[in-house]
Amino acid sequence: MLTKNQSGFLYMFMSVCAFSFMDLIVKWSEDYPLGQVLFFRGFVGVIIYFFIMPRNRIKNFYSTKRAGLHFLRCLFGLIALIAIFIALRNLPLATVVSISFAAPIFTTIFSIFFLSEKVGFYRWLAVSIGFIGIIVITEPGFGALNIYYIYPIIFCLGLSYVAIAIRQLSTTEPVWLIALNFSIVITLASLFTMPFGWVMPSAQDLILLSMIGFLGGFANLWLSQSFKLSEVSLVSPLKYLALVFGIFFGYLIWDEIPTIKTLLGALLVVASSLIILRREIYHKKEIPSTTRHE
Repeated sequence: MLTKNQSGFLYMFMSVCAFSFMDLIVKWSEDYPLGQVLFFRGFVGVIIYFFIMPRNRIKNFYSTKRAGLHFLRCLFGLIALIAIFIALRNLPLATVVSISFAAPIFTTIFSIFFLSEKVGFYRWLAVSIGFIGIIVITEPGFGALNIYYIYPIIFCLGLSYVAIAIRQLSTTEPVWLIALNFSIVITLASLFTMPFGWVMPSAQDLILLSMIGFLGGFANLWLSQSFKLSEVSLVSPLKYLALVFGIFFGYLIWDEIPTIKTLLGALLVVASSLIILRREIYHKKEIPSTTRHE
């Protein structure tokens, strides 16, 4: 029998693996319209969450007194999801994963405005280190500007607000409702892209596209369960396995070799988020999960 910490560790590991494999399929799916890929992410997620919701909520599953906050969570979540999908299709896998680790940096800044939290010297130091890491990875400049570098940063911004919104919603709303509403919004939004031309997938591709929703849906559930069962300080560092997976599969499938500046920038971003994590634990504050939430 596993202890709570061991179970939480296992759930986090499964969540990281599921998100990593979802990223692989999203990157592979570049021959399919983005809206169609979003549909599979949302629709399969809706099916999953309908099966896990309490039976007594089936008839009134939509009932909530915080519709406005749900809407904002879904809106910013959708923006983040579209941005990360575009980034995965146009940038090396390790680069996208590295920049995505910067989400806690933006969450720290947003917490000042949305949660009225005070940010001390060490967290501002972490934010500065993280921004330096992003600059090292993206190497901004007009000489060789790659517009696609902006998309993982948009993802971080959107995800950071999502983390704040989930932190506020989770005080009154069940996790399944927050996730279900997001999946419904993804599905409805994707349908508006149908007139622009969807592609009939083969049986094999249909399975792979459906796996995007399956992996994304369960990854979010496993992530929530992990933080529920175990200490955040134990399971949070596991998310950096995603960078190892990104480097390995990027090289194995697409012959992508991360540059020295990508690895150096990733090291700075990881160090930044670890400093933020340790300071939050030191102050014994509840940490909004900025691992994913797609």
